[in-house]
Amino acid sequence: MARERYLEQLDLLRESVSSLGEMAEFVFSDSMDAVINLDIELAKKTLALEPKMDRLEEGIEVSICDLLALQQPMASDLRLVVSALKIAADLRRILGLSINIAKIPGKIEGGHVKPLIDTRKMAYIAGDMLKNSLRAFETQDPELARATAARDDEVDKLFYSVWVELIEMMAKDTDIISKATYLLFLIRYLERIADHCCNICESVVYLTTAERVKLN
Repeated sequence: MARERYLEQLDLLRESVSSLGEMAEFVFSDSMDAVINLDIELAKKTLALEPKMDRLEEGIEVSICDLLALQQPMASDLRLVVSALKIAADLRRILGLSINIAKIPGKIEGGHVKPLIDTRKMAYIAGDMLKNSLRAFETQDPELARATAARDDEVDKLFYSVWVELIEMMAKDTDIISKATYLLFLIRYLERIADHCCNICESVVYLTTAERVKLN
């Protein structure tokens, strides 16, 4: 009976991390839709989800504390617990960055200073990295984790390209500085989200191979 309860707790931990991941995907997607379309109502709905995010994260922390205190997991089970803790922390940071993105529509009036073509590309790649890093965790696939993290270079290149373009635009027209600054924040948030996806991938590699790697 004790063994069955232990295995149930491990399964619940996996499911809880996956649920937090699903929340991160949902909030990130809606926050990007809100900022691209300057949809203030969607932004408000997204911001209202923050308490639910906190509850999910707190549930994972409680599960981990219970497992460590009462079950004393060893070997691969301990790696699962450690990886779940780190992945949950990265997912919560992704959620926090997505919340920051959702705050932008309420601060920009009259449209963006430029078409968000490359910014959309950044968001698409970051969203794909988030989806696949979570899939790698759920399927315990270290090769998918490595391939997913490798896409961070694409995000970085787009980040620097858009960054330079916005700085040059502000130098030529000081009237757009406020709006352009929020776009600088936006691409920085996207770049950081991709970095946290890399962290998740590193945790997956550790979970499945016991190897500590730097993929970013």
